[in-house]
Amino acid sequence: MCNSILAKMVHMKCRSKVYPFSNINRIVFPDSLVDWSQPFPDYSPEEYNSPGLKGKPYADPDLDDPNFHPKWNSLDGNINRKSHIGDYAVLNGRPLNPEGRTGIKGRGVLGRWGPNHAADPIVTRWKMDNGTKILHTVTKLAILQFCAIQRHDTHEWAVPGGMVDPGEQVSITLKREFMEEAMNSLQSSPGQLEKNKQMVEKFFNTGEIVYKGYVDDPRNTDNAWIETVAANFHDEDGTSVGQFELNAGDDAKNVKWMDIDKNLNLYASHSQLIQYVVKLRGAHW
Repeated sequence: MCNSILAKMVHMKCRSKVYPFSNINRIVFPDSLVDWSQPFPDYSPEEYNSPGLKGKPYADPDLDDPNFHPKWNSLDGNINRKSHIGDYAVLNGRPLNPEGRTGIKGRGVLGRWGPNHAADPIVTRWKMDNGTKILHTVTKLAILQFCAIQRHDTHEWAVPGGMVDPGEQVSITLKREFMEEAMNSLQSSPGQLEKNKQMVEKFFNTGEIVYKGYVDDPRNTDNAWIETVAANFHDEDGTSVGQFELNAGDDAKNVKWMDIDKNLNLYASHSQLIQYVVKLRGAHW
């Protein structure tokens, strides 16, 4: 069984001045006006919908498509339009970001209007020397390492996560993303691929959910946002996945076992996800 830790995530990175992969500027405004309940009569953000979404199988149609009738806050066929944090408001046919204003409307580069569901496998092991845990010189706590990938798009280090396919169970997404991004299962030989799959299958049978909810992602807009289920899969003695040679694949530029401490600077809200794991494991931070 997995234990879940539900927590509120700070809404900051999705208010950066320029929207990612575009030249569209967000409206800049004080923190006091983020919440939709706060009057902001002059709020009139620019709309941006990436032209690259047209015709993509993972993307919703435009909201003005006469054949598009999404069921907000519901399981819409095999598309999950529910939010982990409760029902979101819908205004004039548009879902509203439950964490408030972002300075840009539309769906940006995200495929779905409303919640876009992701899964983030946080795979960890202890930093060891000849089978003995290495303790931090100051805190005297064991140092935890996690499987980190470097993204091709932003070059930032991150957890090897990805979007949940329609109708796919989150547990399947977690395993798939780790295999594709950290172990390069797409390019492994058939024999090695089968061996890796068996090892990962066994390893991913147990895990603990450390976060379920909204993600402060720079791609978020007023009408589309990312939510995730982040789960920790820990190799206590380093004899399972922790012994694998990691190979970058899919949209990962590089991959490595990265030491965890409070100075981590990771993509989106991944540093906060890592901190939940540190608390769970009683590791150095």
